[in-house]
Amino acid sequence: MLKIGVLGAGHLGKIHIKCIKQIDRYELVGFYDPDPATAKAVEEEMGIRCFATLEALIEAVDVVDIVTPTVQHFSCASKALRLRKHVFIEKPIVATPEEASQLVLLAEEAGVKVQVGHVERFNPAFIAAEPFIKAPKFIEAHRLALFNPRGTDVPVVLDLMVHDLDILFTIIDSPVARVSACGVAIVSPTPDITNARIEFEDGSVANLTASRISLKNMRKTRIFQKDAYITVDFLEKKSEIARIHDHETSGYPYSLTLDLANGATRQITLEKLEIKPLNAIQTELESFYDSIIHNTMPVVSIQDGVKVLNLAYEIIKASEASFHKLSGE
Repeated sequence: MLKIGVLGAGHLGKIHIKCIKQIDRYELVGFYDPDPATAKAVEEEMGIRCFATLEALIEAVDVVDIVTPTVQHFSCASKALRLRKHVFIEKPIVATPEEASQLVLLAEEAGVKVQVGHVERFNPAFIAAEPFIKAPKFIEAHRLALFNPRGTDVPVVLDLMVHDLDILFTIIDSPVARVSACGVAIVSPTPDITNARIEFEDGSVANLTASRISLKNMRKTRIFQKDAYITVDFLEKKSEIARIHDHETSGYPYSLTLDLANGATRQITLEKLEIKPLNAIQTELESFYDSIIHNTMPVVSIQDGVKVLNLAYEIIKASEASFHKLSGE
């Protein structure tokens, strides 16, 4: 059994604490939060120990679960790594590419495991759809959220779009060739809405939109590939696949026959994929335990987190350039 402690007991931190309490392979030693009122309330509500200092918690555990604001990720993770503790760190991995480079070096020196909390990899809708995703050519993703002050300390690309960037790198095995983007700051000092077009060297293209001032929540990705169209609804936990066949296919309740101009016919079938319910956060924390015990690469490695962060900053840079051009600066 591994001893684990949680750094940060805000909204997401409390969710992590609840999930860890359901994992019998971890011993939840306690948590640390710098806000006295939050610390006291969580200690009483959850019935677990609140440590007086961050350092005291780190020294008492084998695994540190970092669920603090992004701007504090590097400070917390570097302290844990210098004490050779395994680190689970929420997305985005850190606030800047420079911090990410330093963190990689610290992790290599410590010789421990680091996993990044790109939780959509563990979303049951994506797990159901992933086996059917083969060489996608066009991906369109919309990640829209009602306004919440939480997360506004960073651009919406780092707050929301990073989820979809990680999914992109999971399903497209090709280097990025070009990035273009535009963004608008409406209620925050940094962009609240950003649209990005990402072109890969293999010819595939992704069009991503992230907004944190929407009138409704949406987390939907559409994937187009040869003879198939796949939709993944990360919010509703649903996935569907439409396939094009050269012949009639029986066994599908939803199908449509197309008469083509050359006299040929093709059939489109629609299948709702079976979704196996699971708690994505609990599952990612369980997978991290397995990587430590079996000495395997974490499902979402530190390198994965850095790759996403670097692309996020390319998008932010392109977005800023577009903004200055439009404003005539």
